[in-house]
Parts: sequence; C-alpha cells; structure tokens
Amino acid sequence: MSTKTIFKLQLATDPHWVKNVVESNIEEILTDHAYCEQKAATNAITLIIQNPNISELVQQMAQLVQEEMDHFKRVHDIILKRGYTLGQERKDNYVNELIKFLKRGGGEQKRTESMVDRLLLAAMIEARSCERFKVLAQYINDQELAEFYNELMISEAGHYTLFIGLARKYGQGIDVEKRWQEWLDYEGKIIKNYATAEGIHG
Repeated sequence: MSTKTIFKLQLATDPHWVKNVVESNIEEILTDHAYCEQKAATNAITLIIQNPNISELVQQMAQLVQEEMDHFKRVHDIILKRGYTLGQERKDNYVNELIKFLKRGGGEQKRTESMVDRLLLAAMIEARSCERFKVLAQYINDQELAEFYNELMISEAGHYTLFIGLARKYGQGIDVEKRWQEWLDYEGKIIKNYATAEGIHG
C-alpha cells in the first residue's frame, strides 16, 4: 500500500521530481532537509510552551525534539561528508501556505481548537514528508541517500501517528476526523504547485 493511500493524501509526488530536480541539486536538497528537521524540533518546543498543562504532550514533544535534532545532525553529517556546508535557512513556501489554514482565537474552546489544529498541521507535514522520503528512497540513484530516506520514511510515519493520536485524545468537543479531512482537502489544492523546486516540500 502506498503512503498516499495510508495518509489519504490527495496527490502523490511524481517520481520525475527525483530525477529532474533532486539528483542535480543534492546539496540544496540536503540543506533544505536539515532545516526541515530543525523546524520540526522548533514546532515541538512551541507545542510544549503553548500546552504546559498537558503532561503527556510535553513528554512526547520533549522526546520528539531530541529525535528531530538527531535527524538534523545526521543530515548535517552527510552534508559535511560530501564537502558541502549547511548554508542559510531556506524558505518553506509549502509549510507557510499550510500555516495560513490554522484556526486561531481566544477562549478555552478556541484554545483547544488551536492546539488541535497545530497538531494536525504537524501531522500533515509529517505525512507529506514521509511520502516524499518514500519517493526519494525508491528513485534516487544514490545508495547512501536511498537507505537514509527509507529509514526516515519510517520515522516520519511514527511522528504522523503521534500527532494524530494526540489531536484525537485531547480534542474534546472537536470533530477531529472532519477537521483532518479539511486539512487533507486544503493540502490537496496547494500541493499541486510543488514538486518542482529544490526542497523536501519544494
């Protein structure tokens, strides 16, 4: 079964992205990937700061921060091994478009909705990253990176499951399944503009 089917993503990544974009821009892809891992760790820290009273979430996010920064270091190790340097942070237009779909507002119910939406945003990013890593693992003509992305594909699937699970557990009074479908529909529209640039979500 494909990652597209598992996550109910509406559009699969064209494998030609690997051949036409990734393989001729390995340094750029690795730099972008490293910053994706750093941003994932930052997002987990933000969730801790915003929800300090939910102990399970705090514990899970603290562990996730460690995992994401370990991934960051591993990507950076590959960058150094290949004679590259990290370079400046890349803008992630895909994630920035997803952020526009977040629900915001005050009041206790609104705060819960905001928390659930942040968890679903994270789940969405992990789902798409997992799908991209699978395509990379299957089609890239680079054995080291193929094995690396196959490993990270499995890790991202676990992160997706974690975020979805927390949203369902702590989204009292919210139809989480309905909201997740809304996220899938929204992502299905914006992802059509990507898989053409030198980035994990590009």
